[in-house]
Amino acid sequence: MIEPAWLSGLFASAFLSATLLPGNSEAALLAYLHFNSQGLIPALLVVTAGNTLGGLLTVWMGRRLPAAPKGKAVAWAERIGPVSLLLTWLPVVGDVLCGVAGWLRWPWRQVALWMLLGKAARYLVLAGAASWLIGA
Repeated sequence: MIEPAWLSGLFASAFLSATLLPGNSEAALLAYLHFNSQGLIPALLVVTAGNTLGGLLTVWMGRRLPAAPKGKAVAWAERIGPVSLLLTWLPVVGDVLCGVAGWLRWPWRQVALWMLLGKAARYLVLAGAASWLIGA
């Protein structure tokens, strides 16, 4: 049975993990799947949505930053464009990329799409690896 309280906690953990606040969405997802093995699809949808929305909050905050000289990381992101947001799943780097995307004022739709794809891929790989390890 899919527990709404578990999914709410999973969403909150994923949301916080995508901001500069501490969170551990991977551990929360694995715990959820351990106790609710039938809830894979809802869990993946919830954790991806929460993490993407948390990342979009960081993008929004980045849009409020004052103009400043561009460093190497910003120049790299600018050269690659919104596709670089596929890497927002990386610890620390992902938060910075979200902020840079906002600071560079990239279009919301492109930002959301690439971020969603990167974050969903991470959780799919994590869930697949956990399933493989448990089944092995």
